Amino acid sequence: MALAIRLTRGGAKKRPVYRIVVADSRAARDGRFIEKLGTYNPLFAKDSPDRVTLDSERAAYWLSVGAQPSDRVARFLDAAGLMQRTASVNAKKGEPGEKAKERAEVKANKAAEAAEAEAEAKVSIAAAVAAPVAAAVVADAVAEEAPVAEVAAVEEAVVEEAVVEEASVQEGVVEEASVQEAVVEEASVQEAGVEEAVAEDAPVAATVDSAADEAPVADSVESASSDAAVADSVETVDETAGPDAV
Repeated sequence: MALAIRLTRGGAKKRPVYRIVVADSRAARDGRFIEKLGTYNPLFAKDSPDRVTLDSERAAYWLSVGAQPSDRVARFLDAAGLMQRTASVNAKKGEPGEKAKERAEVKANKAAEAAEAEAEAKVSIAAAVAAPVAAAVVADAVAEEAPVAEVAAVEEAVVEEAVVEEASVQEGVVEEASVQEAVVEEASVQEAGVEEAVAEDAPVAATVDSAADEAPVADSVESASSDAAVADSVETVDETAGPDAV
């Protein structure tokens, strides 16, 4: 039969009191045992002498006959100097179970959601606080830009007036040029009319001049005719009068 030196639980709920016993390794934890060696009360302080009580002689005997202590009892025996405990390495010791892992995951998710909600709330609060400041800055910027915009509008109006005046001057110059052209055309028309009139009057003048040139000839012809008639009449008188008449 394999013997074990281990703890059996007693006491009330949430107020445990353990007994250090020698029992069959196949028996239940709180079942039958062979001998009680001491007690362990975790409610006492670690430096309290009543925390662990142990019968060292009986414990040494059972160790000598091959009883194997549990890890917790081995700690007590090592502290009492009855044996040297070898530190065991349990990689899974303290690892939570599946349900504990699920609970931890749910808790972590809730914590992440809460942190995210808190961050969003901080951002919204910061935005709400910064909105009036931004509005004030924009208003100041608009107020500063307003004179510049007014100056730009005035300059643009002056430029437009200058352009309009220049266009008016150009239109006046064009109108004056049109008037001058009209005057030139009218003068050209008048000159053309005068030239036509002169051209029309030229044959008449030529006719008058020719008539004037022919008039002395006619007068000379008439005078010659009259002189010839007078001479003939004188000769006739002379012939008819005879010598006596002379």
